[in-house]
Amino acid sequence: MLTGELLSLTVAVMWTFTAIFAEMASRRMGALPLNVWRMVVTVAAIMGMLWFVSGSPWPQYADARVWAWMLASGFMGFVFGDYCLFGSYLLIGSRFGQLFMTLAGPFAALSSWLILGEGMSWLALLGMIVTISGISLSICGRDEKGHRRVRLPAKGILLGLGAGMGQGVGLVLSKSGLQCYESLLPPDAASMEMMLPFAATMMRALMGLLGFGLMLMWQGRTRQLASAWTDRKAGLSALGAILLGPLFGVSLSLHAVHLTSAGVAQTLMSLTPVFILWPSHLFFGTPVKPREVAGALIAIAGASLFFL
Repeated sequence: MLTGELLSLTVAVMWTFTAIFAEMASRRMGALPLNVWRMVVTVAAIMGMLWFVSGSPWPQYADARVWAWMLASGFMGFVFGDYCLFGSYLLIGSRFGQLFMTLAGPFAALSSWLILGEGMSWLALLGMIVTISGISLSICGRDEKGHRRVRLPAKGILLGLGAGMGQGVGLVLSKSGLQCYESLLPPDAASMEMMLPFAATMMRALMGLLGFGLMLMWQGRTRQLASAWTDRKAGLSALGAILLGPLFGVSLSLHAVHLTSAGVAQTLMSLTPVFILWPSHLFFGTPVKPREVAGALIAIAGASLFFL
């Protein structure tokens, strides 16, 4: 039987390679064009799936409340969160970008407390301290004079923080929307119940498409959309990021949250910073340092304390 915990681990592996492919594609075609194409392909693919399964390309039975939750989630998770995440890839690499995603657990816990009224124990504060300590251990080092310093640019760190916040808050908003959506389904809508995570992702991706599209037009870079695919390596990398990211990874993450608590799911999905160390070494030649491995493990352990 597929459990929410097993599904969350599967998503962590998918997001590991999503991050690798996304960094490769972003460096070759630009983060904004990549994100626009991610949203276009995701929306088109899910509309086709919905049409095949339910006979309609649009999410059936979803009312204004469901759309409001999912659009808000799409803004936080895709527009704000992914904009910060892909920007961090360009400045500090996918390895450190994913490390900051361990903060999604704490942000999910805080937003669950504020939005859903879920309780928080004294372990929450300890979890925050441990998570930040793990991240600090990974990103700090000593210079030639032996002085301790932060090895990453300030802008990259801020983008990493924004990515973690967008992911955590967006996940909680999605859970609220899915709970509302499920309550609207009639008893004989079994096929639509199976498609709920994909329908939710489509609604979120529509907001992402609107947000990224407006940013691309505002920057006057719409011509890059067509030229982005002239680079074969960039196109293949983008395709991998799309398939493993918003199309299947995000949809399955919503299903995982639906099967288990938001905190447990987010903690397990936050294992990506550990999983990505070796692939990052293989693809980009980045050294795997014991300090970074230890820091990633500590950060994940801290995030898990929020949900004990």
